[in-house]
Amino acid sequence: MRALVIEHDPDVPAGLVDEWLADRAGEVDLWRIATDGRDPDPVAYDLIVTLGSEAAAFDDTVPWIGRAQRLLRDAVAADVPVLGICFGSQILARALGGRGLRAERAEIGWMAIESSDPSLVPAGPWLQWHRDTFTPPAGATVLANSPAGPQAYTIGRSLGVQFHPEVTPEIVADWVAGSRDELDRERVDANRMLADARALDAENRARAIALFDVFLDRVARLGAAA
Repeated sequence: MRALVIEHDPDVPAGLVDEWLADRAGEVDLWRIATDGRDPDPVAYDLIVTLGSEAAAFDDTVPWIGRAQRLLRDAVAADVPVLGICFGSQILARALGGRGLRAERAEIGWMAIESSDPSLVPAGPWLQWHRDTFTPPAGATVLANSPAGPQAYTIGRSLGVQFHPEVTPEIVADWVAGSRDELDRERVDANRMLADARALDAENRARAIALFDVFLDRVARLGAAA
């Protein structure tokens, strides 16, 4: 299985996605879209994973937003499965005709979601860190929600999730270290978030890997190739 992992910001790495792909003997091509000028052909891959970003999916002043949308649109048109995480779920939705927009409220912290299909998308708790949301594209099936908006959807062989299943305690610590002012403004207890990241590490890791596996088998239908 050959996978393309799209990293939009160096501060938002693949985390547990890397571990998951390595365990499944996947050949991984990391595309740092903000600095790598190439335009990969999605048909060359069995799977595409598009990660989070500090950018907004609706901000067309970001130089690479159009390139990201084109690749995802071409991937889905060619029946190449996509896993979109947080920003990745928003840009996938926009590429397929949905909208990215500012949410009425930010969601930051470890939170449970309302899932209509817990066997694919468990209720969590998952780490949330976003102030944007999206409208699902036509033909999508919404599988989970929260007060801030949709949390998971499938469309064809692709899955988008608004939360961050890929995080490790180290990633959360890095984000907190660079975001103390934001967390203070949002009245988020940074120390509690870090403590929860450590306490929930094993649980989150198992839940995330299970989500990735079920996605691969049931949605992407690549189980035999993994």
